[in-house]
Amino acid sequence: MDNLLQIKDAVPIVLALIISAAPHEMMHAFTAYKLGDDLAHSHGRISLNPMRHIDPILTIALPFFSLVLGGGIIMAAKPVPINTSRIRGGENGLALTALAGPLTNLVFAGLLSLPLNMMSHGGPIFEFTKILFLVNIGLFVFNMLPIPPLDGSRLVYAIAPRPVQRVFEIIESQGIFFFLILIMIFGTAIYPVIDKAQALLINFFIR
Repeated sequence: MDNLLQIKDAVPIVLALIISAAPHEMMHAFTAYKLGDDLAHSHGRISLNPMRHIDPILTIALPFFSLVLGGGIIMAAKPVPINTSRIRGGENGLALTALAGPLTNLVFAGLLSLPLNMMSHGGPIFEFTKILFLVNIGLFVFNMLPIPPLDGSRLVYAIAPRPVQRVFEIIESQGIFFFLILIMIFGTAIYPVIDKAQALLINFFIR
C-alpha cells in the first residue's frame, strides 16, 4: 500500500482529519482530567465534536503544505490547554497526557487495518478506509517527533537532563510559527524519517 497520500486525495483527507483529530485531542483532555487538571474539560475539549479541536493552520494548511512539498503527511490539531501545575505525577503525568493522543491514533489505525486486510482493493469504501488509516498513522508519527510543541517532545523532556529541557522550553516559547519555520528549514531531513516510520507501521499492520 502506498504510504504517501496524493493531492487528489485532498477532500477525503480533510474528512479523515475531522474524524481522526477529535479522539486524539479528546484523549489529551480526558487524561489530563483524570490526572487532576480540569482546564481542558472546562473548555469543552473532552468531546468528539471535531469543531472543538480543529485548527485551520495545523489541521488543514499544514497537511496540504506537506503534500505539496512531496513529504509524508504531517498534521496536528488545536492544542489542548493544560495547567501543568495541577497534573499529578509531574513530568511523568505530563508525558502520559501527551502520549494519550498519538497512541489513540495508533490504536485507531490498528483497528482500521482489520477491515483493510479483509476487503478487496478498490471501491470508495476501501479507498476512504485506506486514507483514514494513513491519516491516523501520519498523526501518530508526526506527533511523536521529539520537537516542541509536539507530543513526542514531552516524553523526551520528562527524561532529559536540565540543559536539554531548557532548549525545549526556549523552542516551545517561540510559538507555533517558529515550529513551522523549523519544519521548513529541516524538512528535507525530517520528511524521510516520517516516511520511513510510516512505512514501517504500514507494513506492520497491512499484510
